[in-house]
Amino acid sequence: MTASKTVTRFAPSPTGYIHVGNLRTALFNYLIARKAGGTFILRLDDTDPERSKQEYADGIQEDLQWLGLNWDRMEKQSERLDRYAQAADELRASGRLYECFETPTELDLKRKKQLNMGKPPVYDRAALKLSEAEKAALRAERPGHWRFKLDQERIEWTDGILGELSLDAASVSDPVLIRGDGQVLYTMASVCDDIDFGITHVVRGSDHVTNTATQIQIIQALGGKPLSFAHHSLLTGPQGEALSKRLGTLALRDLRKRGIEPMALLSLMARLGSADPVEVRKSIDEIAENFDLSRFGSAPTKFDVEDLVPLTSKYVSGLSFDEISAELTTLGVPSDIAESFWDVARENITFRSDLAAWWALCRDGADPLIDPEDEEFVATAKTLLPARPWNENTWSEWTAAVKEATGRKGKGLFMPLRKALTGQQHGPDMSKLMPLLQSVKLQ
Repeated sequence: MTASKTVTRFAPSPTGYIHVGNLRTALFNYLIARKAGGTFILRLDDTDPERSKQEYADGIQEDLQWLGLNWDRMEKQSERLDRYAQAADELRASGRLYECFETPTELDLKRKKQLNMGKPPVYDRAALKLSEAEKAALRAERPGHWRFKLDQERIEWTDGILGELSLDAASVSDPVLIRGDGQVLYTMASVCDDIDFGITHVVRGSDHVTNTATQIQIIQALGGKPLSFAHHSLLTGPQGEALSKRLGTLALRDLRKRGIEPMALLSLMARLGSADPVEVRKSIDEIAENFDLSRFGSAPTKFDVEDLVPLTSKYVSGLSFDEISAELTTLGVPSDIAESFWDVARENITFRSDLAAWWALCRDGADPLIDPEDEEFVATAKTLLPARPWNENTWSEWTAAVKEATGRKGKGLFMPLRKALTGQQHGPDMSKLMPLLQSVKLQ
């Protein structure tokens, strides 16, 4: 892999928001380029004017920027229609693009007939037998669509994940490259872009393997250089069920709203389905340095969105005070106790947003949580509460005094006092928390 020549791309259609399935494709292509010191291109496949929306194009860019997957340049297929028309003319001139007139209904009937006869449902190339007069008559009735004429030979390539692959071109239909309404389809537009932009490596889902076989021939027909293809396994749900990109909880913007950290998501996606354990990394450069495409397998990969929660917690708790201090200032934590507050709170939060509740507890105090059987005990403890200012010895001094006065010990001593001060059964080390309490409703 030559550093200066490695060029990859992520090519989403702006017809929806990015979800975890296509994030995997974006990340793999990004990491290959970054590790090699190459170029990463964001290409918007926006040739469908009805379904492509600017809000989705903006959303895709926002999501990638949130993750730190910054592109070196952006291309839009809608701005390259003249180039695709030129490529189509080249293919027509070389006899590789031919006009067809079957309606969807007619094609469906052909497929059913072939299946009933035990044959593969491959287009029969009937359009090649039409005379010019027959074509003219059909054009008067309906617009024609254009198919690429495959050389019916075995197409072979070495896949970066799946290894040696081959496909008999005679077993698949000649792909439609241009629809009857003139819209250029993905198969040809993508090839033109890959040739023109100097793409060297393409990583995408294993559902594109057949596309790759036909695109190899189109690349050759247009005089392009061979690319390195790799096809990663598809994600499934925790029980092996299919993931739908319409499942809202798996859209990146929904994960962001939930508080999932970018590095938790990227760390998981960069290892999920590989032979290596998932490790929370501190930076995208660290992920790129340790990324190895050959470590991934072909089996469907189970993804559970809940796995992102402990990874987020681990990442957040590992942040240094300098990395979090601006957020503490925004919350209103005084600078003289901010570092102590972070040391106490960091082990008791899952998301950054949880800091607000802990600071509210320290600033305003919590409503005491007192069980009926503990009311007398807490009333006695309240009279023994040391005067302010409190320090790290206050908790042990107070509990020692309460123990002596009441005879309680262990959980029966400590738990009611924690609940009375914090309104919670669990939380930080009370000796560290008490000096941070600006107000206590128990008093």
